[in-house]
Amino acid sequence: MSQFPLPRLGFIGAGRLARCLALSFSRAGYPVTAVASRTASSAARLASQIEHCTASDDPQHVVDAADIVFLAVPDDSIGTSAHTLRFGPDAAQSGKALVHCSGASPVDLLAPARDRGAAIGGFHPLYLFSGDLADLERIAGCSVTIEANGALKDTLTALAIALRCHPLSIPPGGRMLYHAAAHYAASFALCSLAECVALWGTLGFAEDDALRALLPMLAGTIETARDKGLPNALAGPVSRGDTGVVAKQLALLEELGGDHAALYGLLSRRAVGLAERRASPPAAIEAIAAAVEESLNRSLNQAAAGASVK
Repeated sequence: MSQFPLPRLGFIGAGRLARCLALSFSRAGYPVTAVASRTASSAARLASQIEHCTASDDPQHVVDAADIVFLAVPDDSIGTSAHTLRFGPDAAQSGKALVHCSGASPVDLLAPARDRGAAIGGFHPLYLFSGDLADLERIAGCSVTIEANGALKDTLTALAIALRCHPLSIPPGGRMLYHAAAHYAASFALCSLAECVALWGTLGFAEDDALRALLPMLAGTIETARDKGLPNALAGPVSRGDTGVVAKQLALLEELGGDHAALYGLLSRRAVGLAERRASPPAAIEAIAAAVEESLNRSLNQAAAGASVK
C-alpha cells in the first residue's frame, strides 16, 4: 500500500503528455490540483477540464498545491526547473515529490529538489501522444517506465496501473539507451515506411496509394508479433530461406546507389538473427547471412570511399 493512497497531483507543462495524464488521473479519481505553463492560456485550458484544478504561469504554484509534481517540459528545461522550484523544510515529511516525464534524461537532473527534501523520480509513458481526447483511451495497455525508490516508486506504480498501463522498472543511468532503442518501434518504423514509399515512388506509386497498401501489412505484422513473438512473425525471403531473392534485391539496391542497399543490408542482418532464433531456422540461413555481409561490405566501403573524396 502506498504511503500516499490519493496524492494531490500537479503538472508543470500543459502539452500533449500533460493533458492526457492529467485528465486520465482525474478520471481515475486522483485529485489533480494545479497546472502551470509558460502560456497561461494553455494552463487555463487544461485546468478548466478538471474539477477543483487551478492554473498559473508560475511553476511554483504547482509545487505549493500538489504532493507529486510532474515535470512535463522539454528535456532542456528539466534541470533548470529543478533548480528554480522551492520545496519547504517539511518536504520529506509531507511526501513532496518531483517527477519528470522524459524517457531520455537522467533522474539525477532533479537532484536540487532531492537536496531540498523532495523525493525524485521518472515516469515515462511509452506512447506517442496525439493531443486528441482519444489518447485517454488509447494509452490503456501501454507501458510506463518508472525510476524511483521507496514509497514514491510504489505510488508511481499505482498511478501507472490507474492509467491501465503496465509499469516497467528501469535502473539508474539506463534511460538514454532505453529511449534510443524505443525509436525503432516509433520514429524508425515511420522511416522504414518512408524508405518503401521512396522506392515505390521510382515505379510511379503515389505516396497515398503506397501507404494505403503498406499500413494494413504493418498492422498485421504487429498483431502477429503480439500473438506469436518476433521470430515467428518474421516473413519475407529471409524467413523462407530464399537466398536468390535476397541476393538479387541487394544487387538491385546497390545499383540504385545512395544508402538504399546499406539500409536494406543492415535490416536484413537483423532479420537473419530473428530467423536463427526459430525452432527450425531456414536451411539456407548461412548462405543468406553471407550474401548480406558481402553486400554490406561493398555498400559500406563505397560509402567510406565517397566520404574520403569529399
